[in-house]
Amino acid sequence: MCFGKCAKCIGYFLIILSVFSIVANILLYFPNGETKYARENHLSRYVWFFEGIAGAGLLMLIPAFVCIGLEEEDCCGCCGHKTCGKSCAMLGSVVAALIGVAGAGYCVIISALGLAEGPLCLKNSEWVYPFKDSNATYLADHSTWSQCSEPNNVVVWNVTLFSILLGLSGIEVILCVIQIINGLVGGICGACCCQQKSQQYVC
Repeated sequence: MCFGKCAKCIGYFLIILSVFSIVANILLYFPNGETKYARENHLSRYVWFFEGIAGAGLLMLIPAFVCIGLEEEDCCGCCGHKTCGKSCAMLGSVVAALIGVAGAGYCVIISALGLAEGPLCLKNSEWVYPFKDSNATYLADHSTWSQCSEPNNVVVWNVTLFSILLGLSGIEVILCVIQIINGLVGGICGACCCQQKSQQYVC
C-alpha cells in the first residue's frame, strides 16, 4: 500500500537525520577538535543535555525502524493476527511517531536555549556566559563574538552546531507529524480493507 511506502521513506529519512544529529552533538564536546575543554568542564551547560545524541538521535530510531517495517505488513496479516492487519501496524506507528515528536521536540527546545544563552568561554581571565543576557542579539552582531578569547572560534562552533541540531530536529518533528497523519489515515484504510476482504472470503 502507498501508506506503507510513504512510511518507509520517512523511516529512512529519520535514520539519516538521527545520525547527523548524533554527530553534531558529539562535535559540540570538542571545540576546534580539542578535548581539554570537555575534560575541564568548560563547555556550555546545554551541551550536556544529550539533545542530539538521545532526543533527536537514538530515540528517533524507534519510529524510524517501525516505519521501515510497515511496508512488509500485508492488509490482513499483523503478527499472526489476521483480523487486525495493516490497521494494527499503521496505528502502532502513530505511537512510535509520537515518541519521535517528543525526542525531536526536546532537541528543538534545548538547541534553542543553547543558542539563546551562548557559549561558556574565557573572558577577561574568567569563564562566563558573556551573551547570557543579550536576548540572543549576539547572533546578529558578530563584532561581539571577539569577547571570547578561549576556546578559539567557540561562538562560531556553538552557533553552527546548535543551529544544525535545531534544523535537523525541526525536520524530524515535521516528518513524525506527517507519519502520524499517514498512520491514522492508513490505519483507517487498513481496517476498511480487511473488513472488505472478510466479507468476500473471510480474511
